[in-house]
Amino acid sequence: MSDKPTAVPAAEDDLLMSVEALKHYVAEVEMARAKQSLAAYNKAYEKQQELLRHLKSDAPIDEATLRAFLMRLKTVAATGADRIMIGRFPSELCTDHGRAINQGEAGWPETLQGLPRQAYLTWKDKLQPLGYKLEVMIVEWPNGLPGDIGMYLTW
Repeated sequence: MSDKPTAVPAAEDDLLMSVEALKHYVAEVEMARAKQSLAAYNKAYEKQQELLRHLKSDAPIDEATLRAFLMRLKTVAATGADRIMIGRFPSELCTDHGRAINQGEAGWPETLQGLPRQAYLTWKDKLQPLGYKLEVMIVEWPNGLPGDIGMYLTW
């Protein structure tokens, strides 16, 4: 046997508790987890709201952003691809939450708001005359309802 000291076990009095005290301890742990989960949810929700505020901007797409996109387009096309995602946005940015897009209705562009509308207008004015096509579709269906919408430039 070795004479080296071993870890001292916790005193039995520190661990021994009544059923009522144990239930209270478990409730405190569960409450702490719930608070942590709620804080994480609130942080994610706030980030989502911040993104929506940004995406609702009606500012036209600036030349630097368009130029960077066109450079990316050339790089992607050089790989043999025939489409590129312009963007993905929540269906809340459509006045009908994506219904017209999902149904393939002719007037679907009129439902777009904010940055997605600006992307559509940029395509319509600058890229469609050059032969580029635009595909827009629901790409996510949370709980069976339209979620995110994907906007793709094709050639």
